[in-house]
Amino acid sequence: MASIFTKIVNGEIPCYKIAETDDFLAFLDVNPNSVGHTLCIPKKEVDKIFDLDEMTYNGLMSFSRDVAKALKKAVPCKRIGLTVIGLEVPHAHVHLIPLHSMDDARFLQKVKMTPEQFEDIAASIRKEL
Repeated sequence: MASIFTKIVNGEIPCYKIAETDDFLAFLDVNPNSVGHTLCIPKKEVDKIFDLDEMTYNGLMSFSRDVAKALKKAVPCKRIGLTVIGLEVPHAHVHLIPLHSMDDARFLQKVKMTPEQFEDIAASIRKEL
């Protein structure tokens, strides 16, 4: 069965899209640690990041770097944190999290946002790409 991320790639589930190439997609996490929390994924469904072929892995890291730079310009924060945990969805993904404190990186507190707030922040990040 396709992962929720594959369903997003296929357009079966909507997302707040940040960036897209032929091979990768970046979109806002709908359960964010902080405003602007973004997920970067390969479109090809592979469960574990280190199971990606080398070209896809390196491409995902390069794509994530570009998105992180735009995210940093769009969202005031101390830095952009990058983490790969991958237990909740069996599809390799990178979390880009605007960090104001270490609590933002701990996945304990979540930020509640309206659909309009998601749209506004997504547009702000896209503008910086």
